[in-house]
Amino acid sequence: MTSTSTPPGLARFNGLPEAAARAALHETCASTAWVDRLLAARPCTTPEDLYAASDAALAELTGVDLDEAMAGHPPIGRPRPGDPTSAREQRGMAGASEDLKARMLELNLAYQDRFGHVFLICATGLSAEQMRAALEERIGNAPEKEREIVRTELGKINRIRLARLVEEDA
Repeated sequence: MTSTSTPPGLARFNGLPEAAARAALHETCASTAWVDRLLAARPCTTPEDLYAASDAALAELTGVDLDEAMAGHPPIGRPRPGDPTSAREQRGMAGASEDLKARMLELNLAYQDRFGHVFLICATGLSAEQMRAALEERIGNAPEKEREIVRTELGKINRIRLARLVEEDA
């Protein structure tokens, strides 16, 4: 039984069968190692416990695990068709001019050539211009520095997605 102080959405998540919880967590982050660590952390009493488990799991991801997590994210400006999560997160690109969209495509491709993975940013609440500015700034980073920025951005994305997961009513 879950404590009555556990929020209903979190209690629902805690009570999911492992396969359903695994699927829900995989929608949050594509890293199998991250998902496994969060499954092992259940049940969580508070959302903050879940976020702390997420942060700890993220800190332990290897380079290969981080690559797996990034592979689950579409490029900025090109959310996957039928993927409401990436479309919602990248909403700031929706009203961008064709010139800005073309510039983002050009920058995304240059970034992928330089670093070998998608440009990852917590796009929630950012305008297209803010995303472009961040991409223009970060493309000049050393690979090691960029890897740490990516880890930080992934942590922000995971927290937003986990919050949405545990705040859902049913």
